[in-house]
Amino acid sequence: MKIVEVFNVAPASGSNELPSKTSLPLTFFDLLWLRLPPVQRIFFYEFPHPTPLFYDTLLPKLKQSLALTLGYFYPLSGHLIWPLHSHKPIINYTSGDTVSLTLAESDADFNHLAGTDLYEATKSHHLLPHLTISHEQATMLALQVTLFPNSGFSIGITSHHAVMDGKNSTSFIKSWAYLCSRLGEESPSSLPPELIPFYDREVIKDPCELEAKYVSDWLKQGGPNNRSLMVWDLQVPEESIRGLFQLSRSDIEKLKQFVVSKQKGKKNLHLSTFVLSVAFAWVCRVKAEEIKNKRVVMALNIDCRTRLEPPLPPTYFGNCVGGKLAIAETRELLGEDGLIVAVEVLNEALETLKDGVLKGAENWTSWLLEGLVTDDVKTIGTAGSPRFEVYSSDFGWGRPKKVEMASIDRTAAFCLSDSKNGDGVEIGLVSNKAAMEAFASLFVKGLAS
Repeated sequence: MKIVEVFNVAPASGSNELPSKTSLPLTFFDLLWLRLPPVQRIFFYEFPHPTPLFYDTLLPKLKQSLALTLGYFYPLSGHLIWPLHSHKPIINYTSGDTVSLTLAESDADFNHLAGTDLYEATKSHHLLPHLTISHEQATMLALQVTLFPNSGFSIGITSHHAVMDGKNSTSFIKSWAYLCSRLGEESPSSLPPELIPFYDREVIKDPCELEAKYVSDWLKQGGPNNRSLMVWDLQVPEESIRGLFQLSRSDIEKLKQFVVSKQKGKKNLHLSTFVLSVAFAWVCRVKAEEIKNKRVVMALNIDCRTRLEPPLPPTYFGNCVGGKLAIAETRELLGEDGLIVAVEVLNEALETLKDGVLKGAENWTSWLLEGLVTDDVKTIGTAGSPRFEVYSSDFGWGRPKKVEMASIDRTAAFCLSDSKNGDGVEIGLVSNKAAMEAFASLFVKGLAS
């Protein structure tokens, strides 16, 4: 791969004047993720055309529309800092701040990387840009466009986890795609209301003083009084393999009918696409990885925007994700009713949302920092959501051929998304070679039986 150029793109104001300076305080939802590694996604697009067409047509449009998009998301051009006079970090934007856009060319096999075959997890790393992070400050967004001559191109996005959640980062890409696809129309295009970020932090209420607890927990980590903004350097396990698996609507319906037939009139279970997809993938993974721990925990990310009192606008900018834990005995997941067990414990975890989405939130930093401290428990996380509709990101040259959440190779979480053809969901996973081959086999057999 060769780096062709690195552009520093400044926000371009459309009809609205941009502030010369602004700062946004982090909320407790942001502070939860302060030192977690950045979130990274890669969007692959087919473009089987000569290279000059890319440089003459695509690239200028991508750059121009990125500047317009940053006009709406201008805080992302700034820095995350933790001033000595502040008890918590803040997002600081000053006129003149920019976002780096790396332009690269790769001679890797586009169809292999953008296909459905299993491949080495690190093979896509060269398609991803890096944030600039020191103890004192951090950039929050970096982008990379990589051309695969005569085949396609990819857009890699790296975003700081303490600044925005998955809903925000995919909304940013969708906004960029929306404005890019409309460049050249007679009147300059503006974002529709459902994509315009809402920045007011006053809407986040903190009656339980979670912010103070989370700040205290981070200061103690590697401290006393550790104000460093360096993120955890989680390594990708050697020989990790990446895979993407699809559950069609008919597959999900089949799983649903199976669970209903086995229930025998037991309690009324919520059999959503999310629950069935996670349950099925969970059981396949426990078997494939031959997990020996006594219990397995599935950590579920919950979008809290609509669940808070009062609810937040769906376009609220910033993290707004909570956690719920589903806990199962490993031997039960390995048993013939493993899927039923998984569905039941996921239901029990989601049922606690009725007590309020923030119930137990005082423990969230402890879960992250210490895990469930015992050898007898294996924790698996979930990331992404089919509701993000990542495959709707069309820059004007068609929908993505594939969207991959690259950063799960460091966190070992499942990633859920909508599917390329609109039929069902995709599940991304990274594990060792033997486990991935076993997972693929169990996945297919589980749906066939």
